[in-house]
Amino acid sequence: QVTLVESGGGLVQAGGSLRVSCAIRGSFFRANILAWYRQIPGKARELVAAAYYGGTTNYADSVKGRFTIVRDNPLNVVSLQMNSLKSEDTAVYYCNGEISRYENEELRRRTYWGQGTQVTVSS
Repeated sequence: QVTLVESGGGLVQAGGSLRVSCAIRGSFFRANILAWYRQIPGKARELVAAAYYGGTTNYADSVKGRFTIVRDNPLNVVSLQMNSLKSEDTAVYYCNGEISRYENEELRRRTYWGQGTQVTVSS
């Protein structure tokens, strides 16, 4: 089984910085995509940033230039460094992984989610 365990988050003033991290635990072949999503109550979960195994990254337009996603493949950790935070960044942030693992000798891709961590930016 694979689990994603998040840490970080909390309360910060507008203009400040915060870092959230996610450790991927369990046995697997490869984490193809590691990403961060966020969700505000009453709204759909949205992609914030994604990091692909080959090194490519992509960001939501709203966070470009402010957020940086970093993955450490040997340690199986993905982090999101958030700078110049705004009140509209307030949300629950979820770690997401598209991960390949062997099941009954077959390589299968599955999607996993962390439990979510609250980020609150006060104005």
